[in-house]
Amino acid sequence: MPGGLAVAAFLQILLLTGTAPLHGHEHRTKPDYGTSFSTEISSPESMVLQAVEEVVNDGIIQGSKEYNKDKYIEKASSATSSPLFPTWKEAGKVYYKVRTHVLAPANFKESQDEGTLAVRYIVQSKDASRTILRIDAVFVEDFRRAAHSSDGSVENAEYRDIQDHVDALELQKKQAEESARHRQEELGKQALERKRVQEEATVVSAAQTSPTTLEQHVQNLRRQVERIVKAPGATLKSAPFQSASSLKTLDAGTELVILITTPYWYGVETHDGQHSWVNHSQVELLP
Repeated sequence: MPGGLAVAAFLQILLLTGTAPLHGHEHRTKPDYGTSFSTEISSPESMVLQAVEEVVNDGIIQGSKEYNKDKYIEKASSATSSPLFPTWKEAGKVYYKVRTHVLAPANFKESQDEGTLAVRYIVQSKDASRTILRIDAVFVEDFRRAAHSSDGSVENAEYRDIQDHVDALELQKKQAEESARHRQEELGKQALERKRVQEEATVVSAAQTSPTTLEQHVQNLRRQVERIVKAPGATLKSAPFQSASSLKTLDAGTELVILITTPYWYGVETHDGQHSWVNHSQVELLP
């Protein structure tokens, strides 16, 4: 075969083999059936328990459905136990959500009949601010009693819902603390204003009697609106709570002007004009 024809024939063969279908080499990820879901939530156990209880009692199971038109499985009920799971003997609080007579729920391996779908939630405290959450889901046919494991869709969807509830509870707690702080500040301002008006009236009355009495009232007024820091010193806070962030440490003997009074905290101003909060126990009257 002449050289030119040989090259042409080789290129034709190369093109034919290079464009052959690759269906036999396609890679498809297989669902991971039967794997237990476990995660750590950065919230205290009490808050996670409240969120889980809300989700357990919401009447739906997310991450699965009976028909294509459905968003999730409805008519689910909370339960104290389920025979579809072995008895939990380790630490933690256990909850169950169950739907009976569900038809071939999606995302369960080879589910093709009617049966019961159950979800188990286990809440375990890790420390004061962290909680472990475990979720498992299973579908068992009524007739054959065959168990079908989940591909993780239910567990992940239910977890996301629980995390949303935790976030909402965290926000509510923060708003409640802010509201309480503003309320304390407002009450303190009102009390200080009433006290100021009363003291001004007393000073005016005293001024009409004698200069000596007026001077005494001025000194008394100064003692009432000023405090000095006790030994060994005091810590200024950003809000009237022990858990509030610390702004500055003052030496013993430092004078402070009281702007707001609450049952346990003073809203004060330092000589350099900084506004903050100090606990009653850390200051005393002027000598």
